[in-house]
Amino acid sequence: MRIDLHTHSTASDGTDSPAELMAAAVASGLDVIAITDHDNTGGWAPALAARPAELAVIRGAEFSTLIPGGGRLVSVHLLGYLFDPAAPAIVAEQARLRDERLHRGMGIVDRMVAAGVPISRQQVMEIAGDAPVGRPHIGRALVASGVVASVDEAFASYLAGRSQFYVPKADTDLISAVDMIAAAGGVSVIAHPRGRGEFRALDFDTVAMLVDHGLGGLEVDHPDHDDAARAELGSFVERLGLIATGSSDYHGTNKVLRLGQETTREEQLGRILAASSGVVAPVGPGGSLW
Repeated sequence: MRIDLHTHSTASDGTDSPAELMAAAVASGLDVIAITDHDNTGGWAPALAARPAELAVIRGAEFSTLIPGGGRLVSVHLLGYLFDPAAPAIVAEQARLRDERLHRGMGIVDRMVAAGVPISRQQVMEIAGDAPVGRPHIGRALVASGVVASVDEAFASYLAGRSQFYVPKADTDLISAVDMIAAAGGVSVIAHPRGRGEFRALDFDTVAMLVDHGLGGLEVDHPDHDDAARAELGSFVERLGLIATGSSDYHGTNKVLRLGQETTREEQLGRILAASSGVVAPVGPGGSLW
């Protein structure tokens, strides 16, 4: 069984619609896919409506969080699976984050416009559509305007944290996010815990503390992780009894990543299913609750 537990659609910063994502999953030979858009669940309903009969769908989201580390606040992405989307704390926080993303995105655009970069607020809003505004939407505007050749190039220059145009956003406290997902019956897994600067905060003792708050697992196999990172995270998983996942972090054409590039073992998915409360059941082959 081929299982990919971290993908994005146009409900956040992917380029495939939820329906296109379902079709692409089958074309890629996947048996199970999780739709995990950033800070929202807007892709769930259209994904399930378009789900091919042979594909199982795990509903999730990727929460943007912060935790202190190395004398600064470190960005950590947290995957939540099978949580109740109507849980009041999650509804309120996702609404706040949507507003925060819009404020931050327009701030970046305004700085670029003031510097003569040929993009506009309207252009970025049209690219984002109904999705929360994110830096990839600004990157696509930069590509469309001929400023850069790719979204990857945009992130390496105009959208980088060191850029003159960068504007921070106030993400959720990581411990609070773990608590929220657990309270909503879901299972939390830290996304790409060695993909960026997370090493500054996510040492063994911090991960162990998060387990005490209900953290379920770590995304060990990720395209951003080298062999050393996978070995280190594997040791964390073994010592703490955590779930180990593998995922592509697919974003369509926004990133050079393939669906199913990294996958999760079937027994690890079974642990996620067993650990969830069943408030939101996964949908399996034939439409059954799986």
